[in-house]
Amino acid sequence: MAKEYERIANDLRGSIRDGDLKPGDRLPSEAELVERYGKSGPTVQAALRVLQYEGLIDKQHGRGSFVRRPRSTVLRTNERHQWEKDRAREAEEHRLKTGATEYDTGLKVDDLVFHASYKQTEATKDIADAFGVPQGTALVERTYRTRYAAERAPFALVTSYLVRDMVAENPDLLDETKEPWPGGTMNQLHTVGIELARIEERFTTRPPTPEEAEELELPPGMPVLLARKISYDTTDRPVEISDITLPGDRTHVHVVTHLDRW
Repeated sequence: MAKEYERIANDLRGSIRDGDLKPGDRLPSEAELVERYGKSGPTVQAALRVLQYEGLIDKQHGRGSFVRRPRSTVLRTNERHQWEKDRAREAEEHRLKTGATEYDTGLKVDDLVFHASYKQTEATKDIADAFGVPQGTALVERTYRTRYAAERAPFALVTSYLVRDMVAENPDLLDETKEPWPGGTMNQLHTVGIELARIEERFTTRPPTPEEAEELELPPGMPVLLARKISYDTTDRPVEISDITLPGDRTHVHVVTHLDRW
């Protein structure tokens, strides 16, 4: 049997999903909800916490609870990697028209705000083991943030690593001012003669750190999805590693596996 706070949450959730309460609308105050449902303050507060954990409402100190504005969602599919490879050798004019974020979100280039920063660093044991290089090997660490211009939070927190000596023959690959790079990492690697043959992605979940929750604007209790992506070249050498932190409330992963026919 549903608990009293669950009944209240179900009723308010229905009002939100039916459009009676629209994004940005203020919910009735806790006192008004206590009167409406004839239940105690703690019961009403428990119902509101449920909706907040589900990402349906935001509680603003001193102002009340408001229906959360829906965020742009990201659909990550493994088919995107072949799409990226197919365009890696296209002319720059073609590569400039769209990118991986546009592929994942359906948005246009002009809808997005992009930021990249590079720094020289040394491989930790974890990254060194993944690359198969000695700990302390010189790396290029690249941090990316892309967001919808109408929103403040980025779609993901991305940190990418390249072995510096592997890409140094093209100095543009060490220069953050060349970002956003038309065609992304696959084209960047193509400029130094590297062709990708395989990409592995491993996913885990955990609660966000306070910094992650703030930057991604996550509701309380919302987990993050972590992806470790390793790209291999045609000699089976790891050539790029990305650690990606994805918000659990607006990321969908769709995996399609094509099977050889008998």
